[in-house]
Amino acid sequence: MHSATTLAEPSRPSVADFHRVNRGGGLFSESISQWLGAVFALVAQRLGLRPTALTMTNLVLGLATSLTVVALAGPVAAGDVPAWVVGLTALVGWQVAYSLDCADGQLARVTGQGNPAGARVDVLCDVAAQIALVAALAATTVAQRPSTPTWLVAVFAGTWMVNLVTSVMQAGPNAASMVTSTSLPVRLVKLVRDYGAVIFGAALVLMLAPALTFWVIVAFTVVNGGFLLASIAFSARASLR
Repeated sequence: MHSATTLAEPSRPSVADFHRVNRGGGLFSESISQWLGAVFALVAQRLGLRPTALTMTNLVLGLATSLTVVALAGPVAAGDVPAWVVGLTALVGWQVAYSLDCADGQLARVTGQGNPAGARVDVLCDVAAQIALVAALAATTVAQRPSTPTWLVAVFAGTWMVNLVTSVMQAGPNAASMVTSTSLPVRLVKLVRDYGAVIFGAALVLMLAPALTFWVIVAFTVVNGGFLLASIAFSARASLR
């Protein structure tokens, strides 16, 4: 996400300079997605691109990938299109799009190009990309298992956005975390809410066993719904102190 906070801009920033200002996101994101984002940010800086150019590229690629999954959900279920083709497309498309999402903020902070309008565009594009991702997983689930309850798809879609909402809230001055430990076991558990890890796992399911997508949406409905309830309880208790 764009920010007005910057480093003293070096004449020729390196990949490490861009990665140093990353905003985390979880163990997977910090180890892989943010490093890829740093490479993209470096290339963009060399080409003279603005952060919003990376934001819009992320949006276009993320939407195109998810729409491809939606369009091919039926043919994959019918056996007309190999699942690995769609899964590989999702794996590459979603990961590159997310890395570009990591890159726009890095570029903004290192080059001092962050501004409130850019931050708003970033959040809005994240919402659009994640709506498309949810549609892709839902379409695959229904194609593979037509008996999937409508209410489950609706609750899955609603609770999925908990990640995005809480991420935006964490960027504010009143941010607080229920679990502050940074130990490896805790960070491994938190992978279920690490967006980079989530889309990697979802793409693997689409590639290797698309029929299991039903259980993927069940799992994330439970995880995100549980996190929402826990967050409400945590915040309510804190407000009464």
